[in-house]
Amino acid sequence: MTAGAVDTASTAVWHGAGRRIHLQEVGTRDGLQMERAFVPTEDKIALVDALSATGLSKIEVTAFVSPTAIPALRDAEVVMREIARRPGVVYTALVPNVRGAERAIEARTDELNLVMSASETHNLVNLRMAREQSFASLAQVVATAQGADVAVNVSLSCVFGCPMEGDVAEAEVFGLVQRFADLGVGGITLCDTTGMAHPAQVAALVAAARARWPGMGFTLHFHNTRGMGLANVLAAIGAGADRFDASLGGLGGCPYAPGASGNVCSEDVVHALELMGYDTGVDLAALLEAARRLPALIGHDTPSQIAKAGRRLDLHPPPAELEALRARALAR
Repeated sequence: MTAGAVDTASTAVWHGAGRRIHLQEVGTRDGLQMERAFVPTEDKIALVDALSATGLSKIEVTAFVSPTAIPALRDAEVVMREIARRPGVVYTALVPNVRGAERAIEARTDELNLVMSASETHNLVNLRMAREQSFASLAQVVATAQGADVAVNVSLSCVFGCPMEGDVAEAEVFGLVQRFADLGVGGITLCDTTGMAHPAQVAALVAAARARWPGMGFTLHFHNTRGMGLANVLAAIGAGADRFDASLGGLGGCPYAPGASGNVCSEDVVHALELMGYDTGVDLAALLEAARRLPALIGHDTPSQIAKAGRRLDLHPPPAELEALRARALAR
């Protein structure tokens, strides 16, 4: 390449050219489960309904877990049953075991999201099980879902690093992907649970995963703990990814990662991708309206930048004294 020339392959990510990127909302589960204040059931339902109207591809509505473990989501059945479902939107829920799967299926959940960690230490701390125990338990959940003809996605935590072990070997990650693929799982989420991912790492791992399992539905799940969330989204897009989890208002976190912040913010990601010419299918104005309702629901501000500052071309009126300023300037 000659001096000053532009590598079009490396700059292609900045020009979406209408490429479809699917945004999957996790704030109503991953976000609300971290909140101290219980969001009333009717408000959760209204929030999911508002999000359904924005054009999001998937919404992780809730989690069918023990109410003792996550009291913020103790109304899972009612919420999942009473939301107004929109055609084309997948309504998913996290389930930890067969009992949770049965509850979710009974409540007409479209997809079950199963979670285990690529890190042995994180799995023990977070789930109180060794990885082999988690896999055996989740294999039973997969069989239960398949028997009910319900789709399954597996979210692998700490794929890009564990706060206790450091880097997790690609072989460890891919070994788990293969084992779930062998069970017939059609979707895998590669999770940056604690915000340790960086763009070069993301690009390499996503490219390798897509090359090895071209038929697998990969989703990327990033947190913005170290300010690299959006950069990681773009790195993954450059490597061919087209599905991303994001959280309204940037809610979320991880109880086992000191200083961990929320997921990449849904409205911030949509805003950025639209400016670069990607098609997210999302009505940003409607998404922002939902995001601006959050502080009243949860009792505190959110990390969302666009909800505070507005979109790039949401202009402000000039000051009332503009003409006087102009006159004084021209009189000099």
